[in-house]
Amino acid sequence: MFRHLLLCLAFTPLMTTAKPTFDEYVSELKLEAHEKGFSQEIIELAFDKVTFHKRAVKADKNQPETKLTLDTYIRTRVPDWKVAQARSHFVENQTLLNQVAQQFGVQPRFIIALWGNESNFGKIQGKFPVISALTTLAYEGRRETLFKKELFAALTILSEGHIDKDKFLGSWAGAMGQSQFMPSSFLNYAVDFDGDGKKDIWNNQADVFASIANYLKSEGWDDELTWGRQVRLPEGFNASLAGLQKNKMKTLSEWQALGIRRFNGADLPSVDISASLIMPDDENGRIYLVYQNFHTLMKWNRSTYFGAAVSYLSEKIKDGA
Repeated sequence: MFRHLLLCLAFTPLMTTAKPTFDEYVSELKLEAHEKGFSQEIIELAFDKVTFHKRAVKADKNQPETKLTLDTYIRTRVPDWKVAQARSHFVENQTLLNQVAQQFGVQPRFIIALWGNESNFGKIQGKFPVISALTTLAYEGRRETLFKKELFAALTILSEGHIDKDKFLGSWAGAMGQSQFMPSSFLNYAVDFDGDGKKDIWNNQADVFASIANYLKSEGWDDELTWGRQVRLPEGFNASLAGLQKNKMKTLSEWQALGIRRFNGADLPSVDISASLIMPDDENGRIYLVYQNFHTLMKWNRSTYFGAAVSYLSEKIKDGA
């Protein structure tokens, strides 16, 4: 009989907790928001008409997997028309950019380059309601902890009055404004540069530029350095020396001794700077020696392709200036 009981238990399905409906999940989020100290007024405002966005889930699950080369990526992300617009914006906003640069210690060309790469100079910010997008992705469940954290950060933004609910829009993933900050980044780095009481990264260029600069400076930017440079490798170079790990950084003189030269074949600069060697594709693609500022760009976006595109556009801005 005991053996029969064991057999029965072995083949008895385990009880599982049914996934709540979206509306039930929203009710749970409201309770959690209340426990975190948000007012009932803000909770009701935030979750009023919140909807499940299938497009956000589809976009999250179907992010491009096509293998691009860096050359193709840069041609796509930094076409000639974007270079021309970047140079124009650089000139038009010179006074404001200089004020931001003086306060935060970030070269204006990098502010413009990030602005251009993130939102096409403010033209493409996303049209998803931020609360609905984040609630959808939290409910979907694969990265619930991450998106719940961002959701409650978004509630804080609303409660502080930086943006009206009907204008609180962003990407399918909740990235917001002309700088495409996630809500937690907004709370950490957004700046009210013009002193109007709002950190407006959606419409106010002064706040946008200052917020970008504040992020970079807070994460280790050094305005006495550039980002890096494209280089050439000698024949038979040991490719295992490449990588962004801190223990792989070497001084320029050490890279020089290993046979690395500027892209035009000249010696590397004779300055005491440490650099990482990166090969975004492989040794047959573009090769760079990158400095600490590039490591800071990697905190903004962990793609070496993105970092290279921002750096490339910054150089084009510099050439035009």
